[in-house]
Amino acid sequence: MTTHKGRDLAATRAAFSAWLGRTLAGARDARDVRVSELTPPGATGFSNDTLCFDLSYVGERGPVEEALVLRIQPTKNQVFPDYDLGKQIRCMQLLERTLVPVPRVLWYEPDAGVLGAPFYVMARVEGRIPTDNPPYHVGGWLTEASETERETIWWSGVETLAVIHRLDWRAAGFGFLEDPGESRSPIERQLDQYRQYLLWAARKPMPTCEAALAWLEKHAPEGEPVALSWGDARIGNMIFREGRCVAVLDWEMVALASPEADLAWFLFLDRHHSEGLGAPRLPGFPSREATLARYEAATGHRVRHLHYYETFAAFRFSVIMIRLAQQFVALGILPADSDFETNNMPSRLLAKLLDLPPPG
Repeated sequence: MTTHKGRDLAATRAAFSAWLGRTLAGARDARDVRVSELTPPGATGFSNDTLCFDLSYVGERGPVEEALVLRIQPTKNQVFPDYDLGKQIRCMQLLERTLVPVPRVLWYEPDAGVLGAPFYVMARVEGRIPTDNPPYHVGGWLTEASETERETIWWSGVETLAVIHRLDWRAAGFGFLEDPGESRSPIERQLDQYRQYLLWAARKPMPTCEAALAWLEKHAPEGEPVALSWGDARIGNMIFREGRCVAVLDWEMVALASPEADLAWFLFLDRHHSEGLGAPRLPGFPSREATLARYEAATGHRVRHLHYYETFAAFRFSVIMIRLAQQFVALGILPADSDFETNNMPSRLLAKLLDLPPPG
């Protein structure tokens, strides 16, 4: 039996094929609907169940073939305490009307009775994604790219981030992300969200995370601008073709927040993939200073609180790593007595940012 994240792929394919056959018969008058084997992509995260497949059928105008992606809401060992698949899809559908490149969402099924959890189907965008495993500064296709290609990819990522932040989010329909009657600032809401996340995830004291949260609450900036915040902003969540970003993926952390929260996450994840591993950044990647200048020129926003938001990024990633460490133990990747929940690359960088004792 072939499985992925504990899911029987043959059984999933059979149930999904039956559902898709019914859906296409009604929406496209399709017949002879065929779904290829469901295969995990080359790089897959721990939040969604992501499976690629090829669809073929005969429609009114003849044979049709499409390369698609199935994403299923996680049901076991979920990374986040709350998971709103419908919100992600709504954001992607709204973004399809803008200059932000996102995969086209074709179908959404909120009924968990089909596959055991809600799911959606989107078009597969051809291109390459910088790898997280291994991190792209130490392995993967970017290590073999030219310096010019690396520079082009980085700037395309920065410019795509600027497109997101320049978006008039109210006019684009993202007002539903607001909390009606909420008087707290976006950063106050996010700190409360991650405080609850830490309480949900932690099974023992987390000194580095707890000290960082206290510092973040004490030093939270005021009067920050509000933009559409992608949340998981990094080149590892972008599909590139010929050096250009052609799709922005993974909107599960989307919010309304300071644009600097995204910029800091973008820079911190790159730092995580290099300094966090004790490795230099690959030649060709623009410097931090050049990146800030390019971003400010592209958005018209002067970056004022980068250290704060980079600390917030390190804190958020450290909280997420608590859950990932628990998954690694459950999957047998780490031994049961591992200290990875408290002592990992994000937590070590977090301690460094705040001059805290090294986590242990």
